[in-house]
Amino acid sequence: MKTSAALAKINTALHDSLLATVDALSRRRARDIPEKTIDHFVAIRWLEWNGGTLRLTAAGEGVLMKVQASMLGNMQPG
Repeated sequence: MKTSAALAKINTALHDSLLATVDALSRRRARDIPEKTIDHFVAIRWLEWNGGTLRLTAAGEGVLMKVQASMLGNMQPG
């Protein structure tokens, strides 16, 4: 069984990878996304192929918004 610290590292890595993937897609550089990353995000339904184009799913957009909100929340003085 994975510890909560290990799961947190996995989640952080996934979130960082999602941000990098979205950045590459926004620059029309899908070729810069590792194939393994694409396969993983398609498997968990964060990305989908649509007519030969890779794009975020509604679930992927939701996760992206949560990651971005979390990043903004961490930047707030408090």
